[in-house]
Amino acid sequence: MTDSRVINGVVIDDTFAEAFPMKATRLIVTAHNMTWARHAAASATGFATSVIACGCEAGIERELGPEETPDGRPGCSLLIFSMSGKELAKQVERRVGQCVLTCPTTAVFAGISEGEAIALGKNLRFFGDGWQISKLINGVRYWRVPVMDGEFVAQETTAVTKSVGGGNLLMLATDTEAALHAAESAVAAMKRLPNVVMPFPGGVVRSGSKVGSKYAALSASTNDAFCPGLYGLVAKSELTPEVRCVLEIVIDGLTEADVGAAMRVGMDACVEIGAAGGMLRVSAGNYGGKLGPYHFHLHKLLDAAGGKQ
Repeated sequence: MTDSRVINGVVIDDTFAEAFPMKATRLIVTAHNMTWARHAAASATGFATSVIACGCEAGIERELGPEETPDGRPGCSLLIFSMSGKELAKQVERRVGQCVLTCPTTAVFAGISEGEAIALGKNLRFFGDGWQISKLINGVRYWRVPVMDGEFVAQETTAVTKSVGGGNLLMLATDTEAALHAAESAVAAMKRLPNVVMPFPGGVVRSGSKVGSKYAALSASTNDAFCPGLYGLVAKSELTPEVRCVLEIVIDGLTEADVGAAMRVGMDACVEIGAAGGMLRVSAGNYGGKLGPYHFHLHKLLDAAGGKQ
């Protein structure tokens, strides 16, 4: 740990989160009521915590009122991120086909119009076995596929945009209760912002990783420097004896500014809890700046938000 700042008793490390370029799209899933929109959204964004093994990172951006959706029904906005447009297209088709088409009363629409087009309903229409029909409205094509509860409506394509993945915060606390409170508060603050998702369960990950492993088959392994159970055993621990729990939040956003804004409000939430609430330090994970072109320096984010020592 190098130079740091202390706000409300919370140490903010002089370090940075290292993030990577990704490709993303936004989908709008609507349904007869919010219950079924949520069911489809949750299913479509499941098993999407990390591109390391899931193929994509995804989450529910926010819930939408009828006045915000193309068909005037309640819905959810989803953000899906992947490392390439080709993989993103594969993930979108599989997830919409298996999780939205299958869910009662749903429809799906593009939430981004600018960018390279990938299939949304374009191929899923063939499920209609020849009974599917299309409609062109204001130059946009939609497909109507007959299903047992009526019809599934899907916009033909959605757009892919450049995005940023891997922004992060590490929250170091006195115990599990304090760390969970800080993480939950930070995630709640981030969710109030547009254009970002936190893809891990509840927005939080406890298995932060480092690059490499003693086992040749693994490209990543536990971040031992931040494991309280290994304090005093590893050569380069980042912890002190008071830290008994560390949790991480990973943020994916449509732009660099979106990720930075989410990290800022996350830090604010941690600082508000303060040392009195068991919040000891805020840090971030990086790879020495060698792998990702986006570097989110915690002190610069504080300065931009007006944070003071």
